[in-house]
Amino acid sequence: MTEPNPYQGGAAEWGPDKPPAQPPTTPPPGYGYPNSAPGYGYPQQPAAPAYGYPGQPGTPAYGFPQQPGAPAPMGGAPVLAIGDITVMGDQIITPAGTMPLRGAVWNATDMSHTEEKIPTVAIVLAIIFFIFCLLGLFFLLMKEKKTTGFIQVTVTSAGRHHSTMVPALGPHTFPAVMGQINYARSLSSM
Repeated sequence: MTEPNPYQGGAAEWGPDKPPAQPPTTPPPGYGYPNSAPGYGYPQQPAAPAYGYPGQPGTPAYGFPQQPGAPAPMGGAPVLAIGDITVMGDQIITPAGTMPLRGAVWNATDMSHTEEKIPTVAIVLAIIFFIFCLLGLFFLLMKEKKTTGFIQVTVTSAGRHHSTMVPALGPHTFPAVMGQINYARSLSSM
């Protein structure tokens, strides 16, 4: 460890008593500098506004806020969406086409099923704790509810009919869908 560092240029070139080195104004030619243009590799100020800069007339860059233009030709923003049925303005949009909203008939059928059972963990814990003390039977009071199935939503308007299935995530799904259908019925009667 007493050998001098062969890569060190000299002890006087670097240290706390020396000022920091300034970046070169022109890069030296050699490996890593394919052209000898001044300032290669350093940030440059654009001579003229480029694509996406505020001064350029033309198409704004991706992600920048757009100026408000003409209204959307579809009739506005979606008011209500139930499955693949969407209510926009005065029309109902389905994958099969559009239907008028006025006079539409909405129906919903609950085809879901909720079952309640004792989970396997509760049975195992009841057996284990029954051996040690009689309190293990309280584990049999544990219940697990599981809802499966769908809620069918149908809409009929102007002689056309469309049906969609909404998955039932729990017992609360049917009242939520009925709330949406009642809102759609109120829009249809206006």
